[in-house]
Amino acid sequence: MTKTECNGIWVYAEQHNGTLESTPFELLAKAQELKAVLHEEITVVVAGSDISALADALIAHGADKVLLLDHANLAAYSARPYQEVLAAAAQKYKPSIFIFPASTQGRDVAPRVMCQLGTGLTADAVDLGFDEDGAFVQTTPAFGGTLLAHICIPELRPQMVTVRAHVFDALPADPTREGVVIREPVEVAADPDYEVLEVVPTVVEGKPINESEVLVAGGRGIKCEEDIGMLRELAELLGGDIACARPLCDNGWLDHSLQIGQSGTTVKPKFILNVGISGSVQYMVGMQKAGTVASINTYDRAEILNISQYSAICDYATLVPAIIAEIQKRKA
Repeated sequence: MTKTECNGIWVYAEQHNGTLESTPFELLAKAQELKAVLHEEITVVVAGSDISALADALIAHGADKVLLLDHANLAAYSARPYQEVLAAAAQKYKPSIFIFPASTQGRDVAPRVMCQLGTGLTADAVDLGFDEDGAFVQTTPAFGGTLLAHICIPELRPQMVTVRAHVFDALPADPTREGVVIREPVEVAADPDYEVLEVVPTVVEGKPINESEVLVAGGRGIKCEEDIGMLRELAELLGGDIACARPLCDNGWLDHSLQIGQSGTTVKPKFILNVGISGSVQYMVGMQKAGTVASINTYDRAEILNISQYSAICDYATLVPAIIAEIQKRKA
């Protein structure tokens, strides 16, 4: 499809067992900004079974239209049936932009749809906007997170992109908004080579770091695994949680679920303390929405200091125990 025949901003809304993920509401907020420039309608696409009840929430958060791809064979996610119905819908309605969440499902189905449509796809974007010529630009970390690449798809349509969770803030719901619900006739066969026997929810100990309001994060500068204990103690005293940069996961000191960054989790706490973290692009795009940023580092030219409101140039092994002692004293 070419740009002359395409119009409309599409957002794919991921759902599980009839419950929407939070990401569609974040993507709708950004879609509203794109709409203000393009003056094109926003359509949210939902695939699944018995999903009509989801339309109202999507319209309240900014959708002009909700396109329901409803079929019993879409009840559980399966790549090939989902690819088939999403690509067919895009071929019929011809959107100019198609935005997916950079979730496990989004990262699986978006490239398949891209290949079927013969267009382009930017993966794991952290921002969407327009350049000085009005071209739609997707910003994504590249070269291992050492720089931010600005990518556009000049001719082919739809312009497809997957976007990381929690990089945009969802807008409040407006229950007075009105929209159009399209129940698209769908005929799709189940994948003959794939059958869902059971769905087992992931068991996560403690609160996911993307839900934490306070984080204490450690990086490559942490000298030994035993020092993780003092970071965890400080996090608990602050009413928060521990997190980390990639080196501590690579060392096996902390679980990957606690990693902040491009290959980890995007977070937006009210306060984050970075301990021994230099501040790679990959890490900083994962916490750029944090409210107050404080850092402890022995290197006074560390990149993390450029985005920190509070900094201490010293050895964390001296300062962190002193902070712990002071908090305990004040709480006594």
